[in-house]
Amino acid sequence: MGEGKLKLCVFGTFNAGKSSFVQALDPHTRHIEANCPGGTTTVALDFGRVKIGERMVYLFGTPGQERYEFVRQILARGMDGAIIIVDSTAAPDDMTRKLLAWLKDQGVPVVLMLNKCDLPGSSPSRFAHEIGDAAVHLISAKNGENVHEALSSFVGTIVG
Repeated sequence: MGEGKLKLCVFGTFNAGKSSFVQALDPHTRHIEANCPGGTTTVALDFGRVKIGERMVYLFGTPGQERYEFVRQILARGMDGAIIIVDSTAAPDDMTRKLLAWLKDQGVPVVLMLNKCDLPGSSPSRFAHEIGDAAVHLISAKNGENVHEALSSFVGTIVG
C-alpha cells in the first residue's frame, strides 16, 4: 500500500462483530449498511484507520453474508494482512473455515479475533481444532476490550 501504510481486511460471518471491531479502533469509521432482519448489515464496506507505531493502518471491513463474496474479493486485492472476526458464542461455521483456508492460500498473514468473549456462552476453546497455526486473540469489540492490543500485536508480526 505504500511506505508506512498497511491495508488490513476484516472478514467474518454475519453478526460476528466486524463493524464493531473497526469502530472500536476508529470512532470516525465510514460504512455502508442496510436494514435486515435482526438489525442492520454492512452491504459494501466499513472503512477506518488507526496509527500503530509509525504506521497508518487502513481497515477495510467486508460484508458477512455469503452473497457478497464478490465484494470481499475486490476489497482483498493488495491487502497486507487479514483479520477474521469470529463470534465466540457461536459454533464454528463453514464460512469461517472457507475464509481461513482461502486466506492461507493467498499467502497473507492471518489472525483470528475471537469476539464477544465477555458474553455468557463464549467458548473460545471450541475453535482450537479449526485454527491450525493462525494467531488468535480474545476480544470484545463492543466494549473495546483487547482490541487495540490485539491489532498492535498483529501489525508487529507483519512488519517484523
